[in-house]
Amino acid sequence: MSSLIEINDPALAGKDTILIDARAGQDSYQRYLAGHLKNAVYADLDQHLTTKPEDPAYGGRHPLPNIQEFAVQLGNWGVTPASHVVVYDDKSGAFAASRLWWMLRAIGHQNVQVLNGGLQAAKNAGVELSTDPYTPTPADPYPVTHEYANTVEIEEAGQAAKDPLRVVIDVRETPRYLGQTEPLDLIAGHIPGALNMPYTNNLGADGRYLPADELRKAYDAAIGDVAHDQIVVHCGSGVTACHTLLGLDYAGITGPKLYVGSWSEWSRRDLPIGKEER
Repeated sequence: MSSLIEINDPALAGKDTILIDARAGQDSYQRYLAGHLKNAVYADLDQHLTTKPEDPAYGGRHPLPNIQEFAVQLGNWGVTPASHVVVYDDKSGAFAASRLWWMLRAIGHQNVQVLNGGLQAAKNAGVELSTDPYTPTPADPYPVTHEYANTVEIEEAGQAAKDPLRVVIDVRETPRYLGQTEPLDLIAGHIPGALNMPYTNNLGADGRYLPADELRKAYDAAIGDVAHDQIVVHCGSGVTACHTLLGLDYAGITGPKLYVGSWSEWSRRDLPIGKEER
């Protein structure tokens, strides 16, 4: 199954389809009420897709929620192993649709897609939006059988960045990577050896992902001969990195791992800081 779905795909209205509007920001619910796809349940990055960090130096600003709590939340949304989950947001998938897509994949739920272009694609297509909150029919907690797969911890991320047989991709904007600015974390810069590929490079001017073959060409040029399961992706706190993980998957590159703690963890641990372009 493709990691993306288009707004005109009839599967959006399938009987087993669960639509989830996943947004970020203090006003996310107000934005949801201002207009969302009909029958889309509301999800919020901070409320549902992360746990409050006790100390960002150990886990970053957006650590993953407890797996059993996530299973209960999926059940509250009506998600079962038979569900076709379609997620979207109002930021071209970056906040926080791709994070939820990755979390579902990481627990083994393969039948999940992100709406290409997000809410804006629906508006551009003339889809009538709803302003009524949607209450789903709840299901039992999702039957998870393991922890989130395909993650790395801080030690492995640092080692991978120095390993010629691996690659670490930093998807933050280039000025943050180069240490010229840092709006969110304490120190500017990057993990020494990491490669900068801003997640915004995944998108065309219309806010939709570039065609899969274009993405594949760009990724292959950057990654070279590195095995796909030796790729590590990070951002500031494990959110927009999922946008690139989705893009990699869409381009046929499967197996990359997420460094969840990302820069918000690394920069708080008195570790080496890079400020030169790789």
